[in-house]
Amino acid sequence: MSLIEPINKERLLRILSVVVALIFLQTLFFKFTGAAESVAIFTQLQMEPWGRIGSGVAELIVSVLVLIPKRRWIGAVLGLGLMIGAIVSHLFVIGIEQEGDGGLLFFLAVLCALICSFFLWTDKEKLTRILRKFGRK
Repeated sequence: MSLIEPINKERLLRILSVVVALIFLQTLFFKFTGAAESVAIFTQLQMEPWGRIGSGVAELIVSVLVLIPKRRWIGAVLGLGLMIGAIVSHLFVIGIEQEGDGGLLFFLAVLCALICSFFLWTDKEKLTRILRKFGRK
């Protein structure tokens, strides 16, 4: 038996999927409207405007994929990659705190990375099968 009972596991995964989707979706307004905060961050990263728009599109895709149970693992892989990029950017380029947010954006990036990692851990058998299948070709 796993650490999480089957019924509770699905409910937990659904709740966490909604949390990740909502975090990613709430940033889209700022990225797609060219809000000053978002433009400032991507200017510091020397990725304005294409990095801002591209990451927004990728985050929209993640938001949809994590809500589809059979595709959650794909969203988790993409989401984890995006959040690793965000965390590294915060640590080495733009700083933890942005526009007086007290580190909220950094915290949300870490939270999403942890949840996406949890999704991948719960689907580890499926991922192992997929990786083995690609390894044979």
